[in-house]
Amino acid sequence: MKNQKYRAIQITYIAMFAALMAIGANATSFIVIGPVPLTLQTFFAILAGALLGSRLGSMSMIVYTLIGLIGVPVFSQLTGGFAVLFRPTFGFILSYIILAYVTGKIVEAVEANGKKPKIGTFLIACFVGLILNYVIGTTYMYASLKYFIGSMEELTYLGAWKMMTIFLYKDIAVTILAALLCPRIYKVVNKSTKNIPNSAA
Repeated sequence: MKNQKYRAIQITYIAMFAALMAIGANATSFIVIGPVPLTLQTFFAILAGALLGSRLGSMSMIVYTLIGLIGVPVFSQLTGGFAVLFRPTFGFILSYIILAYVTGKIVEAVEANGKKPKIGTFLIACFVGLILNYVIGTTYMYASLKYFIGSMEELTYLGAWKMMTIFLYKDIAVTILAALLCPRIYKVVNKSTKNIPNSAA
């Protein structure tokens, strides 16, 4: 009974963050700068890793990605399907899985040393996640535009990074917000996923 309770909570959190990613993908995606729509996905992906941990956080991102790839319109601008693989922004979708895993690992490393993660830990973890998001996403976008799609053969790698600077201010702001929200929310999530109440026995 305890194990069933534990699994149910985990599945709930995975589903919740997959849904939040779909909302974050489309809430502001009508604003498009170059080939990149403005979304809030980085915010929710970072929160997933920091709050759920490496395993559950990355799993929620995998679920979100698979749902989109099978055709459900959960990606930005209500798109879905395998055609998304050939979009310049698909690298950012892939990065959410990795950033959630690494962000969660950093928080878990502090716990493993017998310490409670504080605001400093969350700031480091969240910004590492943001860096991974940009490195993976921008590199994929550069390769896609220059070599796969072939629409911007003159594009340089530095030029691809310059295209992303306009989004950087927004993402720094939401990353700080995520880190500030994490300490209190983390206590609730951590308690519900790791401490099974006696009534479940």
